[in-house]
Formats: sequence, C-alpha cells, structure tokens
Amino acid sequence: MQRISHLLPNHASVIVVGQEDAISTIRNLKAMGFYYLFWPVTKQELLDFVKNVFDNRVRSSGLGKKRYAKNIAVWGCSGGVGTTLLCSEIGYGLAKQYHAKCLIVDHDYYAGNIDILLKLDNFEKKPATIASVDHDLDGIYATSLTRKVNDMLSVLSLTSETHDAHELKEYIRTLEALLYEHNNFVISDLSKGGQNNADYQYLTDKVDTTVLVFNSSVSGVRQLKKMLQHIASHNPSSRQIIVLNHVRPAKASLLAAAEIEKFIGRSIDIEIPYEQDILKHVLDGGYLYQSKLSVAASIEKLISMIMGESIAPKKKTFTQWLLRK
Repeated sequence: MQRISHLLPNHASVIVVGQEDAISTIRNLKAMGFYYLFWPVTKQELLDFVKNVFDNRVRSSGLGKKRYAKNIAVWGCSGGVGTTLLCSEIGYGLAKQYHAKCLIVDHDYYAGNIDILLKLDNFEKKPATIASVDHDLDGIYATSLTRKVNDMLSVLSLTSETHDAHELKEYIRTLEALLYEHNNFVISDLSKGGQNNADYQYLTDKVDTTVLVFNSSVSGVRQLKKMLQHIASHNPSSRQIIVLNHVRPAKASLLAAAEIEKFIGRSIDIEIPYEQDILKHVLDGGYLYQSKLSVAASIEKLISMIMGESIAPKKKTFTQWLLRK
C-alpha cells in the first residue's frame, strides 16, 4: 500500500482486504489512511464493515477523511549546489514514472530560474494579495495561483512588490496546506537564498522526507552536519536523504567522500557526478532524469529512494558478459 498509495485519489475511501492478522498491520494501514478488513468474514460482517466506512465518509470522520500529500523538502546546505535543479527533477520524475500528482513550491520570491528548469514559456510569478487571507482562501483559489507544467505536475510561485519574504513565506504555507488534498507530493524548493528561521520549524513539524543537498566545500559540509543534528533532535521520525552534488570537477573538490562521512557520522546516500553538459542539456529543453548524461542514474536513484524503493544492482547484459570473457 505504501508503493501504490500515490496512485490513489486522496479523496477515496480505501478498504484493504487481507489475511495477515497483526495489530501492526492495522496500525500501519490506519496511519496511511486505509481501512483493513481481515478475511474471511461472513456476508453480514462484510456488509456492516462497508456500511461503517460509508457512514464515516458521509460524516467526514474516521478514515473517511481525505488523505493528504507527503511533504518533501529539498534543502540547500549552501548556495549554488543545484537545489532548484534537483527539486524540478524530483517533481518531474515522480509525475512521469510514478504518475503521482505533484506540487513544487518555489520559495525564491523575487528571482530564481525555476521556469527554465521546468520548461515554462511566458512564465511570471503570480502576485500575492495577502489581504485576502482572512476570507477568500480555499482550495479553488489556491489552485488558481499555481501554474501547470503537465497534467501531473504544477508549481506554486509567488512574488510581491509590497510584502517582505517573511510575509510571503507565511502566505505560501497557507496556500500549500489548502492544496494538500489535491496532490500526492508537495515538494518545497528551499534553496539557500529562500530559507529563513520559519523553515527550521517547518522541517520539524511538517516534513516527511528532507533531501539535504551539499557540495564538498567546508562550509557546505558543516551546514549539513548542523541540519542533521537539528532534525535528529526535533523530528527524529522524519527521513533524511543526503545528496553530494559535484558542481565542480573532481580535482577541484576540497574534501573526499570518506572524509565527509567520517565528519557527519553517517554515509552519503546519493553522489551526483560532475557533468559539464548539464547547462546545455537544460537550456535545450531537456530533463536530466532518464537522459543519457552521467547524472541521470543518480537522479533516478534519488527518486526511487524518495518512493522507498530498494535499489538493486543492474544485471550485466549478455554483451557485457561476453566482453569480460
């Protein structure tokens, strides 16, 4: 059910029928918003169970309530580490490969290149009218402020000439909450320039998975360790995926991966190699995900990890076997 939950509409009431008689099964399914019916049952027991689910749905109570999106925060440990690029690739990959409804939330309110990365023509950030926060906000209004990338992916990107970044941060979080039930994943682009103190609380209270993006600079590694310690002490149940993105050639790296892992006390999950043709590929209108560039495999692995999939080593082809012989 964890694997296919993103394929199911968030407003649907779902009954899982199975023969595993364990409290943990019921508890875990309930936490995901699903009912569990242990089989076999009599016809009357089945009718009573379905009637109870229906009654809950009518009353909007119990597990009949709508399920909400999973929150992913893509956090840049320093500037220029490719946070927005990876955020765009994650959204595109989840939408394309897993058919998941995704919303990317842009937290660079006055600049940024998210339109280039998402291949959006004639793109302008929507002007924020924060005065409407008391009476006009609902899911329909929040959806009107988004821009569709394709049928499964959209972006929420706002700006304002009269409101500061702190006000915009609060406003966009309010809109984001209204869009939870319409999406399977909400992906926050928290590049270094778009972060403030409220985001630390957001990681603690709301985020299911934090993707920590850094490079091999001393400042980037120190910030990575600081973030790992913050999350561990305030939100230990959340998941962190550590991504080392080589934005410079290997010979320009200050620290080796082994040194970094020793300093932070855990292993790096994803290491994205340096690729000099990334910019050209993006400007030509392509996504890195499933491209022929060397970075594609790492990005595909990152998306699989977000989905909770184990990464099995690829089997050698018959041709590769012959060449080795």
